[in-house]
Amino acid sequence: MTTYRAPVEDSLFVLNDVLQIQKYNNLPGFADATPDMIEAILAEAGKLAEEVLHPLNAVGDLEGCTWHEDHTVSTPKGFKEAYDLYSESGWGALPFPEEYGGQGLPATLNTAVQEFTMSANMAFSMYPGLTGGAAAALIEHASEEQKQAYVPKMMSGEWSGTMNLTEPHCGTDLGMMRTKAVPQEDGTYKITGQKIWISAGEHDMTQNIIHLVLARIEGAPEGVDGISLFIAPKYLLDADGNPGERNTMTCGSLEHKMGINGNATCVMNYEEATGFLVGKEHRGLKAMFVMMNEARLGVGIQGLAQSEVAYQNAADWARERLQGRSISGVKFPEQKADPIIVHPDIRRILMTIRSFNEAGRAFLLWSSLKGDISRRSEDAEAQQAAHDFMELLTPVIKGVLTDKGFDNTVMAQQVFGGTGYTKDQGVEQFVRDARIAMVYEGANGIQALDLVGRKLPSKGGRAVQAYFKEVGKFCSKHKDNEAMAPYIAPLSKALSDLQAATMWLVQHGMSNPDNAGAASTDYMHLFGLVALGHMWALMAETAQEKLAEGANGSTQFLENKLVTGKFFMERIIPESTTHLVRIQTGCDTMMELDAEAF
Repeated sequence: MTTYRAPVEDSLFVLNDVLQIQKYNNLPGFADATPDMIEAILAEAGKLAEEVLHPLNAVGDLEGCTWHEDHTVSTPKGFKEAYDLYSESGWGALPFPEEYGGQGLPATLNTAVQEFTMSANMAFSMYPGLTGGAAAALIEHASEEQKQAYVPKMMSGEWSGTMNLTEPHCGTDLGMMRTKAVPQEDGTYKITGQKIWISAGEHDMTQNIIHLVLARIEGAPEGVDGISLFIAPKYLLDADGNPGERNTMTCGSLEHKMGINGNATCVMNYEEATGFLVGKEHRGLKAMFVMMNEARLGVGIQGLAQSEVAYQNAADWARERLQGRSISGVKFPEQKADPIIVHPDIRRILMTIRSFNEAGRAFLLWSSLKGDISRRSEDAEAQQAAHDFMELLTPVIKGVLTDKGFDNTVMAQQVFGGTGYTKDQGVEQFVRDARIAMVYEGANGIQALDLVGRKLPSKGGRAVQAYFKEVGKFCSKHKDNEAMAPYIAPLSKALSDLQAATMWLVQHGMSNPDNAGAASTDYMHLFGLVALGHMWALMAETAQEKLAEGANGSTQFLENKLVTGKFFMERIIPESTTHLVRIQTGCDTMMELDAEAF
């Protein structure tokens, strides 16, 4: 049986001390997030995650969801009761506008809450997570009438939401989509087609499910320019706005998956289902990208979340499991063997995961704060700069945190030895659950191509140059600070490698696009090293300042933070040089073999 402890103290350190979130009280909703309220919210979210959601994690994995002949789906035992408690407590409404039933609090705070719930029970967290993404898309692109009809019930948790993109013959290439929408005289549309891999597409936890569906209106242009977005509720609303007649879409089956078994992954069949256009005709992909970007950030949190819960269980095991003696001398002579945490290779694994987790958490919260600024600031310049950062960093967050998150669950499993391969300890579920995060919401290879092909050249490279300037300015600020040297020197070297890689792409990517493609994954991970290294430097600066002020009872916490950051700078960030060397080799040997040779 696995355990989970929400990292409340670490999240508070990042929010209050590193990011100094109280400085942003001029932004709507931030003044309400006082230090006491933030601490209370995180404590309660941690309690929910630890006591309610995590005990259901193995239950959901073992039972899975059940498809019935009448096309309904039952969720695992305890999920509905947990969902009711989650909704009644207002967790799903945390960052949304009050005018639609939200609480108006910072999305940055919601990111911390999401990490806790995703670590505790990734499959469960997808139900409210998708609802939030669908609500965000409606708030930005739906008519006021549609917003008032659907969003408040989604905020309350009475209704849930989904997004329907993928079809059997097309995944990433949405231009091949065949689902059609036929206009009706009353202004509605009849939607016909099949969507696959629809998370939370059918379940028994809410009164209604609000499907956001991409489809092509009859006669629309081919390709992505002809795609429109529709609301297709499971139950059509009656004159009073309540669920009425059943719409003509059904769950044809459930996917049998490697992991996240507690989430219903559905094949959805639309048979002239009634749909309502969101926004303008043929502009659906732009509207759906709001939800897709929300989802990509959420999936990045999933990567960190599974890494964190896997680390916690591996560290517990390493402290308790007795095997052999320390190679530098017996450490626990009163016992028949030393616990395996005395062995350097076990420490290597644990420190590698821990140093990623703490930096990844800071990176997500730092990025979420940029997102809040981009949506809430009245300063046009600050808003634009924050928006640029979010566009640039979204593929890095999704790709790097999920690649490394999965790697870390495998390393955590290794700590358990043979028992980690069995279901007895439960750590193998973290491996299986984490694997999907590298694939859905745009496979990580697509994220890397998006970063290199779209985000870097966007607006003449404005965002990436601003990012280089921000990190470089921080390094220059501390260039003569001896205490910061263990953090600044490695970060400066990694930043130099990233800048060299960027210049190489500018010089060689346009002349041969395959050079950019061949470099893309290494470039994304090189960017990730700099981003995580930047977070460690920020945290080290803060920890040193607080120690100099007396630490206020947090001496051990802060000293541990400095050691963990130093490990990252010594052992992890030097991988930037390897990525640069790979990038500069180009695509020749990668592309030389004929397809038949594989």
